Amino acid sequence: MKKVVKFGGSSLASAEQFVKVGNIIHEDEDRKFVVPSAPGKRFDEDTKVTDMLYACYALAERDHSFNAEMAQIEKRYQEIIDGLKIDLDLSTEFDKIIDNFKKKEGPNYAASRGEYLNGIIMAKYLGYEFVDPVEAIRFNEAGVFDAEMTQKLLSKRLENVERAVIPGFYGAMEDGKVVTFSRGGSDITGSIVAKAIQADVYENWTDVSGFLIADPHIIDNPESIDTITYGELRELSYMGATVLHEDAIFPVRKEGIPINIRNTNRPDDEGTWIVGHTCKKAKYTITGIAGKKGFASVSIEKDMMNSEVGFGRKVLQVFEEYDISFEHMPSGIDTLSVMVHQSEFADKEQNILSGINKAVSPDSIEIQSDLALIAVVGRCMKSQRGTAARIFAALSHANVNVRMIDQGSSEQNIIIGVENEDFETAIKAVYTIFVDTRI
Repeated sequence: MKKVVKFGGSSLASAEQFVKVGNIIHEDEDRKFVVPSAPGKRFDEDTKVTDMLYACYALAERDHSFNAEMAQIEKRYQEIIDGLKIDLDLSTEFDKIIDNFKKKEGPNYAASRGEYLNGIIMAKYLGYEFVDPVEAIRFNEAGVFDAEMTQKLLSKRLENVERAVIPGFYGAMEDGKVVTFSRGGSDITGSIVAKAIQADVYENWTDVSGFLIADPHIIDNPESIDTITYGELRELSYMGATVLHEDAIFPVRKEGIPINIRNTNRPDDEGTWIVGHTCKKAKYTITGIAGKKGFASVSIEKDMMNSEVGFGRKVLQVFEEYDISFEHMPSGIDTLSVMVHQSEFADKEQNILSGINKAVSPDSIEIQSDLALIAVVGRCMKSQRGTAARIFAALSHANVNVRMIDQGSSEQNIIIGVENEDFETAIKAVYTIFVDTRI
């Protein structure tokens, strides 16, 4: 078997954590390709190395001295090297980084050095080959990830490599200019590497033992999820569940490579398996609950709307003209509601309302603000009668007023709109009815 193992920043924040990671890797001969993040926080008040690099480069951009800040970054890495007792000198690498900061190579380059340096240390510590993503993870001239070219380059680069460390989070354009993924992008790198080598498993090691059914900041000690499908994960990630970067799903999903979310600090825990399909029945009717606050609803009413060809297109075209994307669009015979991010919509609302009036001449338009969207997700929901009824009963019992409901055609998710102030209460109510009471 071949396994790709990605370790997050908290898993590599110190020499002590590096030792844990080393033990995990050496414990399984199949863990042949390692994707490290930059060092994260060692304690709550600590600063992630990536943030230190951003701050350091911001000084360089303004032609201010950044010697003291860079010295602190060097110290962080030297503490790891000393703690691991390995023979490694990064001074030449830091000289190069300082020179490129002065040349103003860009914030992407600056941020990527956290993973780059950690990758060098990891490769030395494990005795693995170091592979710089600049060689094989490709972005086009617009800075957009080029999946096809990356697959060609990376699969060829790793073709005859037995064991390697490939830093996460970044790649490069053809001219060598470094480009990063969005924050948390090391997850994506792990997925890309897994696809390139046709891995059997992609293990993503972090500081939690897999996915939880609900946000632990809202639910005390929520239960974990044993197995979740890519489709369910996509729904939950989009609505705010953040254990795994949502874009990390796509490369492995197409190849049928399962992802195993594991806990570096509790390596014996099985964690959560993310799979394409499964015959395993979920423990509960629902798999998970996630949500976001800060939405607004634009509700349009017009008699005989359903017989007016192109009505929906004309409405959405107005939002498109003002660069506003919509989240959901529940509709009735004579009504249509468009859910949007309130922060994006607020400054443009009058222009959009005017545009809608000109485009479709509605009978009325109503705006509701300060809304939250909650996704109740589960592959078992479609085989259980009365799931929506139980959700409404739970919300009614908790005195939560439902502003919107939208069910996907796959029947594996139900989206509920509530007021921001009812967000936590609603999640607790749904969790209670399906998990605590085991319905």
